[in-house]
Amino acid sequence: MLKSIEGNFDDPEVHKLLTKHFVELRAASPEGSAHVLDITGLKVPSIKFWSLYNNDQLMGCGALKFLDEGHGEFKSIRIHDNFRKKGHGVIVINHLISEAKKLDIKRLSIETGAGNFFIPARKLFKSCGFEPCEPFAHYKEDVNSVYLTKLIATD
Repeated sequence: MLKSIEGNFDDPEVHKLLTKHFVELRAASPEGSAHVLDITGLKVPSIKFWSLYNNDQLMGCGALKFLDEGHGEFKSIRIHDNFRKKGHGVIVINHLISEAKKLDIKRLSIETGAGNFFIPARKLFKSCGFEPCEPFAHYKEDVNSVYLTKLIATD
């Protein structure tokens, strides 16, 4: 059974997953090209964060940052190691898209890395209908970054 909790930064498993995410992305990104947020950065009012559980086991997490009216950016999407390579990334993305629709977001964008470490993330977003785009919000052209976007229909 899938359960979603908004916030939930105090859960030790969520804290551990986000810390691992932060450390790995910093290590895989060249200086000046790492755009990952730490936990403090995720706690700002312009960001909503969810952790998802499958049968009470942490499956993954993700955040939505509000940019312009109707435009949001995915941040800190991470699948727990126990759930990787089993299709759970799509479940997390679809949950975040559903939450974005409730918040009247019409376009979702994401920045991810261009290196080999980020190939699984790029494949996941492509499978969910995200397409390449120009840098958005505060981002600039960077050979180490890939920018993706998707229009979503609100119900």
